[in-house]
Amino acid sequence: MVRKKKNVVNSEIEGYIAELLDSVKADPEASLTDKMKVLDRALKWEAIKLKAEDDAWGSGFSDTEEDGIDN
Repeated sequence: MVRKKKNVVNSEIEGYIAELLDSVKADPEASLTDKMKVLDRALKWEAIKLKAEDDAWGSGFSDTEEDGIDN
C-alpha cells in the first residue's frame, strides 16, 4: 500500500532562504564561514524539496517482501 504524500514544501521558507542567500552574497563584511552556512542551508532545502516530490521515497519501510521476513 503506497500512500500519497502531501506537498510539504513551504514557499515562505524558500523565499526566506533565497533572500538570505542574496543578502549574504552582497555583504562584503560577511565571512566565508557565514556565506558557506547560508549556501549549505540552501542546498539542504533543495534536497528536502527533491525528497518531498519523490513519491517512492520512504515507501519501502513497510514492505517486507525484500527483507526475507516470513510471516
